[in-house]
Amino acid sequence: MTTVAPTRVAIPLQLSRAAPLLAPLQDIAGRTMGTSWSVKFVGSAAAAQTLRRAIVGVLERVVMQMSPWDAGSALSEFNDGPLGEWHELPREFATVMAEALRIAGESDGAFDPTMGPLVDLWGFGPQGRPPALPSAADIAQQRGICGWRRLEFDASSRRLRRLSACRLDLNGIAKGFAVDLVMTTLRQHGIHHALVEIGGELAGAGLKPDGTPWWVDIDRPSASSGVPALRVALHGLAIATSGCERGYDGPGRHLSHTIDPRSGVPIDNAMVTATVLHQSCMAADAYATALMVMGFDAGIAFATRHKLAAAIRFHRDTIALDERLSPALQAMLD
Repeated sequence: MTTVAPTRVAIPLQLSRAAPLLAPLQDIAGRTMGTSWSVKFVGSAAAAQTLRRAIVGVLERVVMQMSPWDAGSALSEFNDGPLGEWHELPREFATVMAEALRIAGESDGAFDPTMGPLVDLWGFGPQGRPPALPSAADIAQQRGICGWRRLEFDASSRRLRRLSACRLDLNGIAKGFAVDLVMTTLRQHGIHHALVEIGGELAGAGLKPDGTPWWVDIDRPSASSGVPALRVALHGLAIATSGCERGYDGPGRHLSHTIDPRSGVPIDNAMVTATVLHQSCMAADAYATALMVMGFDAGIAFATRHKLAAAIRFHRDTIALDERLSPALQAMLD
């Protein structure tokens, strides 16, 4: 007989009063940033087409500003520009850079928006996987030009410049920002009960028509792992998870797409996933990446110190899965 582990439930400590929901649930979806997006909202079917056009427009704007795969994006133009030259950033791009640099400083570079050269070196950028793994000399060379302190940013004028040949890579934060931007767009159109998802990162507001919250499972483990499932009510919250599923097999181990800025190589610290709940999906996105780089001990200590609601899953040995929750997330458990 198979024993099913119980599901734990996390509920925000502060709940807003919601007005009665009289409209039905609508569902629209599409593709962006190499992945899918979906929006569930409480409203009329007539509003769906208007919202779709608005959402597609804001997502295209994010891509044109921050995609490293688009040679004409503002990010690509910055990366290809002369060293030391100031660039005035579009408003959304500047918002993301300000948050990226804030979290880079807070995490002592565990999250770093200048890792483009190392991302490309390991084959996770637009050029794809290299024919051979990089040498120690190649890694040292590229690591030597990276580092968030090699950027100068004037937030008041939205101007940015680089002092080395580092290249921006915002893939660890831009998707979360896009989730926030879509949610803002919904509010601007009078939608206050919705669930937004882009590539597995989500934000929820209000309630479903039946008065229940938007329930989301945190990286549901297999039944055999012994780790019970964790379900979260996304009521005014966003959630982002960083993991090791993306990557490729190298000599003796799987090479994660998450690169440790300190070593310049893919992480090899037993981490499986890091999940962060936050009011901002942009912040949750970047913090989740930082926790993956830090590892389970330093990561949970960081989350505790900064009052982040976080769940960290890691391999206790080569097989067994273990989990640690930060005090802020533990306090949400019902």
